[in-house]
Amino acid sequence: MKTVTAIAPVLALAAALSAAPVFAADLTVAFPSAAPQGQIMVAVFNSEANYGGEGQPAQVAMLDAAAGQTSVTFDGLPDGDYAVRAFHDLNGDGKMNTNPFGMPVEPFAFSNNAVGNMGPASWERAKFAAAGATTQSIDLK
Repeated sequence: MKTVTAIAPVLALAAALSAAPVFAADLTVAFPSAAPQGQIMVAVFNSEANYGGEGQPAQVAMLDAAAGQTSVTFDGLPDGDYAVRAFHDLNGDGKMNTNPFGMPVEPFAFSNNAVGNMGPASWERAKFAAAGATTQSIDLK
């Protein structure tokens, strides 16, 4: 009887782990047309609210485009819907520069190469499903 009592928690844990499979996405974001200068700032969002500015990105990365780094892989993201925002910091000042009217003067882009209308692309246009190995090839404009 002691043996059954001793292994019961182990069996319960094994049953729980097998009942809830763990799925993870490896998201690669590539910028094939990026100029070889400055840095590319990348933010991956996992919800419409976070994408809209109400929270933080799920993952972020800074690519050294001057050294030829034009892609990044975010490993182990939970399967689900994501959207990417990126900009190319050509002058290396760490921020997206704008003109006096607030319009960006450095290249930027969104996942799915979505475009916005008088602002950033909407979550609906930029979102994509990530499961397993997923790639987004994005053109900075």
